[in-house]
Amino acid sequence: MWEKVLDWFGFGPHGHDHGGHGHDRHAPHGHTHGVIDATIASTDRGIWAIKWSFVILAVTAALQIAVVVVSGSVALLADTIHNIADATTAIPLWIAFVLARRKPTRIFTYGLGRVEDLAGIVIVLIILASALVAGYEAVNRLFSPQPVQFLGWLAAAGIIGFLGNEAVAVFRIRVGRQINSAALIADGYHARTDGLTSLAVVVGAIGVWLGYPLADPVIGLLITVAIFGIVWQSARSVLTRMLDGVEPGLVDEVHHAAEHVAGIEKVVDAKARWLGHKLHVDVEIAVDDGLLLAAANNIAASLKTELFAHIPALDVATVRFAEPETEGGHHHVPDPFLVSGKLASGLLEIVDTPQGERMRLRLSRHAEGLRANVAIERAGGAVESLPLSPVGGDHHYLQSLVAPAEPHEFSARLQLAAGPDSEDLPFAMAEPEGHHHDEHVHG
Repeated sequence: MWEKVLDWFGFGPHGHDHGGHGHDRHAPHGHTHGVIDATIASTDRGIWAIKWSFVILAVTAALQIAVVVVSGSVALLADTIHNIADATTAIPLWIAFVLARRKPTRIFTYGLGRVEDLAGIVIVLIILASALVAGYEAVNRLFSPQPVQFLGWLAAAGIIGFLGNEAVAVFRIRVGRQINSAALIADGYHARTDGLTSLAVVVGAIGVWLGYPLADPVIGLLITVAIFGIVWQSARSVLTRMLDGVEPGLVDEVHHAAEHVAGIEKVVDAKARWLGHKLHVDVEIAVDDGLLLAAANNIAASLKTELFAHIPALDVATVRFAEPETEGGHHHVPDPFLVSGKLASGLLEIVDTPQGERMRLRLSRHAEGLRANVAIERAGGAVESLPLSPVGGDHHYLQSLVAPAEPHEFSARLQLAAGPDSEDLPFAMAEPEGHHHDEHVHG
C-alpha cells in the first residue's frame, strides 16, 4: 500500500520511468515548479501537452470562480488563484515559443530565444501577484471574519480542483513517457501535488461546518505560503537561465559523452547555456596533435553525435581543438611552413618534444615511398641537413632525429623524393619578434 502511495507521487520504482532505455536516461533534467522546463518545448508533442494542460486548468479555475462568488471562501479563492496562475503561465510561454521560431537576422544573429527568459519574468510576476492577492484576502478575513456559505458547493469546488489537477497530472505523465521527457513527467507529478492544495479547501469547508469559521482563512494562508514557495523556485530558475546558468549535472554529462569517443585525450573546457528552450554547448578537447585533419574532424563529429544522444534538449554543439601544450616551456619557435607540392601536402614546423626540439612534418597527402629532408642554409655557404623519418612507424608523421641548430632564422629547402620523382620546396623561418636567438641565450 505504501509503495503504491509513493509511486502515485512519483517516488516509486516507476514514478519517473522515462519509457526508454537509451542515452536519454543520463541527461540531467532540472525542474522548477511554476516555470515550465525548457526541455518540454523541444518537441511539438511537448508544446501540445502544454496547451491542453492550459485548457484543463482554465476550465477548472472557471468552475471554481463561480463557487468563490457565491460561497465567499477565501481558501477556495487562494486555490483558484493558484490554478489560474498555473494555467496562465502557458500564455507568455506560447508567445515566446512563436517568436523564438523566427529565423536569425543580421541584428539578432542567435534568433529570439531570449524572449523566453522575458516570458519567464512575466510568469514570476503573475505568480507573485496571485500570491499577494491570496495572502491579502486571507489575512483580511482573519481580522474581519465573514460567513462562508454553500459549504457543499465549496467542498465540491475543492474536489473539482483536485480532479482538474489530477487530470493534468495523468495527461502530462502519459505524454512525458511517450516522448521520453523527464521534465514533463516531473511537471505531471507537481500537478498531482497541487491537487492536494485543492483538497485542503475541502478540509477548510469541513472545519467551518464543524463550527470553526477561521479554518477557511487559515487554509487560505497555507495555500498562499505554497504559492510563495513557487514564486521563489520560479524566480531562481529564471534568473539562473538569464545569467547563462545550467543544471549542475550538465557539464558532467558533457564529460561523460566524451568518454565514449576514442581519440579524445581530455576535455579541456566545457561550457553550456540556454537560449530559450534550446541548449548550446561549447567543448574544447585535446587530441594527438599529429592527427590528420580528417581524423580530427571524425573525432569531433563522433563527439557531437554522443552529445546529442546524451542531452535531449541540445540544439547546437560546437567542438574546438585545444592548442598543443609545449613540453619544454620553449615558446620562441618560428611559424610553421605550409607544405603544398606535387609529392606531398602538410605542415612543417619546429616542435618541443621530451628529447628536445625537432623538425616535424605532418602529412595530409603524400606519394608512395616518400622521403624527406630539410636542407638549411647557414652562414658561409654551409648546409645543415636534417633527414626526416617516420615516428613510430607512422608514415604520415615524419621527424628529425636531432634539433635544428640555433638560430631558428634561416632560409631552407624541403627536399622531397618518391621513386624517380623529386622536388625542392623553398621556405624561410624566423623567430617571433622579441624572441631572437641572442635574447634567448642571454635572457
